[in-house]
Amino acid sequence: MKNPPLLVLAAGGTGGHMFPAQAMAEVMLKRGWRVVLSTDARGARYTSGFPSEVEIEQVSSATFAKGGLLSKIMVPIRIAIGVTAARRKMRWTRPNVVVGFGGYPAIPAMAAATSLGIPCMLHEQNGVLGRVNQLFASRVNQIACGTWPTKLPDGLTGHHIGNPVRQEILDRHGAGYIAPGDYPMDVLVIGGSQGARILSDVVPAAVGLLPGSLRQNLRISQQAREEDCSRVEQAYAEIGVRADVQPFFKDIPDRMSQAQLVISRSGASSVADIAMIGRPAIFVPLAAAKRDEQTANARELVQAGAAQLLLEFDFTPAALADEIQELLTNSAQTQSMANAALGCAKPEAANDLADMIQALAGDS
Repeated sequence: MKNPPLLVLAAGGTGGHMFPAQAMAEVMLKRGWRVVLSTDARGARYTSGFPSEVEIEQVSSATFAKGGLLSKIMVPIRIAIGVTAARRKMRWTRPNVVVGFGGYPAIPAMAAATSLGIPCMLHEQNGVLGRVNQLFASRVNQIACGTWPTKLPDGLTGHHIGNPVRQEILDRHGAGYIAPGDYPMDVLVIGGSQGARILSDVVPAAVGLLPGSLRQNLRISQQAREEDCSRVEQAYAEIGVRADVQPFFKDIPDRMSQAQLVISRSGASSVADIAMIGRPAIFVPLAAAKRDEQTANARELVQAGAAQLLLEFDFTPAALADEIQELLTNSAQTQSMANAALGCAKPEAANDLADMIQALAGDS
């Protein structure tokens, strides 16, 4: 009996890379493929939602972005160790296709696969090609893009498919939206893995500036860094607002489905989830992102009238309070924004990427 085809997913670093990889693992397993996830210890923290059939393969990798001088000196050595191990494994297993989703943990598998002539492709979630994907863009067979347009190096062509979302998000595609009114309303605040602190500083202060009649109806779910949780909880308690503050919510799909408004960083996966479920949003792009990819990620929903954009420079309690009050007192506008968000969703993204993977395997 012929063995099922083997797919290696190379990803890591943040949920923004791992969630699309998880979505693809779910789809490809249903299509009868074997799936291996190649990541490092940091990426492995995001694997709890992956199907149990996925083999998690931890490799040695590193980034120049963190650590002191000694750590930076060790980066090439750790990556070389990871590449050597990945090459040894792939010579034996010979994957049919390797797909890189970005993040430094993707380097060993992608470097091994391209050097061995194994069919490879990239999926870029953001509107600007990430550093690791830039390394391999000219060496792979295909580039799939989650955000459009995606800025690519001269001479390279991308295929716009959208960002694959996990099945638990896809299951809530178009979940009914309850527009704001004079009743309890839910606001979801999500900051991603790289910068919830400004949200912790600004959002409670903004909520405190809202009229009491509006504030008393609010229920806040807010992600915050672990070291910030207690002070954020205290800030909400002092203004009499019910708030659930945690470093990470395992039930984001439920909370987003219940929300009248989402206040969020504009990481690619967050934008895709908001569009898929269909919720009005206020996006606050990460200013520290050197390529300003989060502003690019938000552009489609903002231009469609599904979201408001507040740059960090303008993200003050007073400005945010004005935005919240305008949206939560205008049910017609927020309903229109929810509908516009749905119009930007790409529910077939995972299947379209799966088709590309299978076509690449057939061409090899």
